[in-house]
Amino acid sequence: MKTNEGKAAIFDLDGTLLDSMDVWHQVDVDFFAERGLTLTDDYMSDVCAMKPDEVARYTIERYGLDDTPLELSRHWDEMVLEAYGTTVQAKPHAVEYLDYLKASGAKLAVATSLSPRVREVAMRHVGIDSYFETSVSVEDTQAASKSSPEVYLLAASRLDVRAGHCTVFEDLLTAVRTAKDAGMNVWAMEDSYSADDRADIARIANGVINDFDDAPRQLL
Repeated sequence: MKTNEGKAAIFDLDGTLLDSMDVWHQVDVDFFAERGLTLTDDYMSDVCAMKPDEVARYTIERYGLDDTPLELSRHWDEMVLEAYGTTVQAKPHAVEYLDYLKASGAKLAVATSLSPRVREVAMRHVGIDSYFETSVSVEDTQAASKSSPEVYLLAASRLDVRAGHCTVFEDLLTAVRTAKDAGMNVWAMEDSYSADDRADIARIANGVINDFDDAPRQLL
């Protein structure tokens, strides 16, 4: 079976391949509680597509913390590593879908906002690290977030596949829009954290799926 030969699929991790948004939220809740701060919805919305060092700088400035960005990032890394290495699970039918795409001849990559260290721990924990020819993080680029297409273009370049032959799987509106503007096909994963953006996501994406049992068998 080589129905997708010459095509590529690029996957986000948080909220897309991984059922991890609640875990990240719990890390935020625990951190804000230990600092005596109030975690607000607008804060979560502001930082959801930033890379870790940008989140650290934003948090320090917004809440007047004494930490340096490096100190704060290291503290978060330890909290996140524990969670991603022990409790995170794959989204329903994700592993089966990766099996199918691999057998179909598609090239597979990860493009995530997670740091490389957390990315690798999470992928090993859920047993999906062997499926991908390359894994890249926003941190591997000069961009600050997925509002820039650099992470997707880097993944495509490493796979040696043109943007128009890449199908991106994402859950956040910013990322869906960016990948689409980069000339890629985009399928959106339904996730409760993106509920307010559901209509815009459906308008921009090639399609929306509830889990990977609904994912396309033929990549565009």
